[in-house]
Amino acid sequence: MNTQQAEVVQTALVYLTVNQLCENHKAFKTGGIRALIFNEDKNGLAKSGAIVRMGRKVLINQQRFFEWLESGQSNGAV
Repeated sequence: MNTQQAEVVQTALVYLTVNQLCENHKAFKTGGIRALIFNEDKNGLAKSGAIVRMGRKVLINQQRFFEWLESGQSNGAV
């Protein structure tokens, strides 16, 4: 794999539903994630760009979600 191909692989965005995120990361429960999404304007999650909506479907950009989580913006979110 050349450098350009490696960069494309690294920048690939992974969007997950709430259920998929919770299945992949057992530390999170669906109710907790849904509460974070419900309060996204108050807790900074909306500003992070981690939440994307397609009609009624809510998708989570996994990389941005974990960056937001690690930044400490989630303190006192819910």
